[in-house]
Order: sequence, then structure tokens, then C-alpha cells
Amino acid sequence: MKVGRFQVMATLQAARAHLLGLPIDSAKSFGLNRAIFYAAAKRGFKTEKGEEFPVKPNFEAIKGIPRGKIKELQEKFRIFSLGDEQAYSVEMDGRPFFIIGNEIQTPEAFRRQIESRFSGKFQKAFEEALEICKQYDKGVLMSQRYFFETVYKPRRDLLAQKWTEMVSNES
Repeated sequence: MKVGRFQVMATLQAARAHLLGLPIDSAKSFGLNRAIFYAAAKRGFKTEKGEEFPVKPNFEAIKGIPRGKIKELQEKFRIFSLGDEQAYSVEMDGRPFFIIGNEIQTPEAFRRQIESRFSGKFQKAFEEALEICKQYDKGVLMSQRYFFETVYKPRRDLLAQKWTEMVSNES
């Protein structure tokens, strides 16, 4: 299965968030959230049908949330800052989880959309992403622009190819 730029972005962003102090589940949620955000931005915040992409959550439309839990989530809703980058979040089980497009980016969503592309080799890719991020000072990791321009953009295609080959060769 092919590993694309979307999975590279999510993996590097998760590594970045984890190094900056988020617990692993929250870091993965952040990574998936940022990958979705950048994909939406690339389309001009339009859905595939040309409709406006819902960046700010509508709690009534969030999938998989029991009606009785909506009010609780609304009370735990906040804008979370990771360096100079901000994302909508809710607190669940004492940790932040991120929301975009009326969906909470859960650990299950990360496994389905990101880890599954690695055919059981995700941990190896994630460890490489951590090592890449560790090469940069905290200022680069704290900056949305510098992270994108310095960490992600120069190696996105190289990592997509490398990780796709890793998955293909070791399957």
C-alpha cells in the first residue's frame, strides 16, 4: 500500500507534538488533525463536492458522539496552541483530542487513516520521524511555518517513497 504525503504529514506532526510534550494519543490526534487541515487548505477549504469545509466544529454534527455527551464536550472545547499553531480541541480522559471537519481525531481514526498504510511497520516510521524532529531546535518545532518549510516540505516526497518501499519490501 502506498504511503503518501498525507501520511507523512500526519506522522511528522505527531512526532513533533509528542516531542513538544503531548501524550502519544493526543500527539497522533494532532498529527491527523494537521494533515486534514493542510489537505483542506490545499483545496481552498472546500469539500470534494465543492462545499465549504467545516473547520470549526458543529457539536450536533460530530459523528459517533452520544447525545448526552455533546454538552460535556462543548464545555471541554477550547483552542489549543502548540507553539504558534492553533487547533480546536476537546478534553477526553484528561487529554486533548483535536477536532476538524465535525470529527474528533481519535486514536482509532489515526490507526485507520495513517497506521494502516504502513502494514504493521508504522512504529519504525514513527521512530524515524521522531529522530528527524529531534534534529531541530525547539524554535523550529514551535513554529507552524518553520516546521512546514524546514522539516516537512524538503523531505515529504523522499519519506513517502522510502516508507512506501519499506512497506512493500517487508510485507
